[in-house]
Amino acid sequence: MSVKKWVVGTPDREKAKVLAEECDIDPFAALIAVGRGIDNEGELELLMSDEPVLCDPLELADIKIAADYINNAITQNVKIAVFGDYDCDGVVATSLLYDYLVGRGASVVAYIPDRIDEGYGMNCSAIDKLAAEGVGLIITVDNGISCEREINYANSLGIKTVVTDHHLPPEKLPDAVAVVDPHRVDCPSAFKEICGAEVAFKLVCALDDKEPEQMLSRYADILAVATIGDVMPLVNENRSIVKAGIRKIKSAPNLGLVAILNMAGIERSDIDAGKISFGIVPRINAAGRMGSAYRAFQLLTADNAIDALKLAGPIDDDNVRRQQIEKDIFKNAVKMIEEQSLGYNRVIVVCGENWHFGVLGIVASRICERYGKPAIILSKDGDTAHGSGRSFSGFHLYNAINACNDVLLKYGGHELAAGVSVSIENVDIFRQKINEYALTQAAASPCINIDFRINPAGMSVDMAFAIKSLEPFGMGNPTPIFGIFGVTLEKITAIGGGKHLKLLCRKNGNAFQALLFGVTQQQFCFCVGDVIDLAVTLDTNLYQGQYNLSVQIKAIKMSEMDQNAYFEDKCCYDDFISGAETDFASIFPDRAEVGSIYKMITASPVNAERLKYIDTKIGYAKTQIAVNTLSELGLISLNNGVLVGHTPNQKNDLLNSATYKKLYERVNGCE
Repeated sequence: MSVKKWVVGTPDREKAKVLAEECDIDPFAALIAVGRGIDNEGELELLMSDEPVLCDPLELADIKIAADYINNAITQNVKIAVFGDYDCDGVVATSLLYDYLVGRGASVVAYIPDRIDEGYGMNCSAIDKLAAEGVGLIITVDNGISCEREINYANSLGIKTVVTDHHLPPEKLPDAVAVVDPHRVDCPSAFKEICGAEVAFKLVCALDDKEPEQMLSRYADILAVATIGDVMPLVNENRSIVKAGIRKIKSAPNLGLVAILNMAGIERSDIDAGKISFGIVPRINAAGRMGSAYRAFQLLTADNAIDALKLAGPIDDDNVRRQQIEKDIFKNAVKMIEEQSLGYNRVIVVCGENWHFGVLGIVASRICERYGKPAIILSKDGDTAHGSGRSFSGFHLYNAINACNDVLLKYGGHELAAGVSVSIENVDIFRQKINEYALTQAAASPCINIDFRINPAGMSVDMAFAIKSLEPFGMGNPTPIFGIFGVTLEKITAIGGGKHLKLLCRKNGNAFQALLFGVTQQQFCFCVGDVIDLAVTLDTNLYQGQYNLSVQIKAIKMSEMDQNAYFEDKCCYDDFISGAETDFASIFPDRAEVGSIYKMITASPVNAERLKYIDTKIGYAKTQIAVNTLSELGLISLNNGVLVGHTPNQKNDLLNSATYKKLYERVNGCE
């Protein structure tokens, strides 16, 4: 995995102490809250309250117009189509509004477009099908704000449209009866960061003329799934919805969710935001990724447990198949990146053949995580390549893609995620242009945000329970991560069949164990005796009726590591390897510096990954240039991730190395 820059918080401990006393909560929980900007009694009580606090639905522009028109259509028995989307948010929004309209006795059908054949949003072919069924009103959920052409077409057929959406609107709104979207510039709603299902929920409240707190008990469970699935910030009313949803899942959930939980092997009593995110959401999404999302809609609107289980089984199978397809594409993408040295580019653009379009966004996320670079994964479809991109804070992916608009067929998105279509002949040009754009921007590095430092001597089960009082965790309120600095690694033990590690560490005489998941001993580049820093989460596990503290490692680095120097060096080194035009004098090692790396490796084989963390005295970039040079001269070799030195047969000229010669010529202005 890529190295991340540690950003360590320093909350005001005195303020946290006062707040803990005022609100009568655990001081450790108060310290976390203060570090996250919650610095008064009212805000903290709101954060921890189980009472739902929801905004007035009528704050949304056009919602009263939409409700009046729909109620009139119900009275006049106009056939209504709920036009949704194939992701979790869209499926939930469709299910929620459809269920409500059926309960009202409306003549209603649901339509969810096919991800592959139709793509996102309304399309004219679908409108023709609905017209043939006698539909007189289309209500969009989680889409529609950018469907001006399609809504005009519906108007030409005599079909009216009400838009409910949460995506950013274009300058000109579509010609619909009503356009309900919190991001309208003229929308007075106070809280904007809500998912499409929540907009649909607010419409239902307006249709029924009820307070949202009254309606929440009916839909809280699926609303929580949509909120988490669409990665909405878990603050304000989103937090209230997820808290209420978790309670409903534990007590009287939607039958479709019960069936999903059974397939996933998740106990309802153990449900939390994390289990929703990793257990429920992927299965709902899998229906649309691997086939028809309409099946997930049927699952969430099932009215008996047997039907729900029958629907959940194949969807669960789809999720398993999705995972395997994702793994295969990820493996192939990594192979292409390594073979073509694309990982040194500031933006990774990789294009494959016959890669399933439904998982490209997931693969892009994994590539972004592995290389610490924004990534765009494309798949060829005839003369065109379609794909998805993912980024991290500090590099605005949409702006980067927009800078290449002259070679693109279609694109859209935001800072952290985007979709793109490009002709096959322009893929390489697109890669070149987006990297040229990236070179004009400040280099961005992925970060890990650490709430604050803790002393391992003070870690306890009580701390872990105090953390739980701040749940649910997710976007906008992430699981707290703590820094434990300057600990000595004393023992490394493989667990879980060798797939994971248990580390025994010590600081100031206090020993503790920490778990590192998904890393084998061969992949682990730290050694017994190293003085390291750990970024950890704290949790509990129940064993033989007793709660124990579980410390889980999220990141490790050497205590003496100079992060700023590393990231500056790495950026310069990557730019050199990728062929960028800039000044590389600072990363050009002399013969003595190359020799120092050779002596280090011949003295004792070195895990190549370890070079990211240790102080070689000459810096990361010069070290990597030296390693490349020595490898090309046959003086060292890489065996199973370990660098091994060899005795030279003769004196070597460093300029016989292609890497060293190239850098020498760049630094000295040679052609």
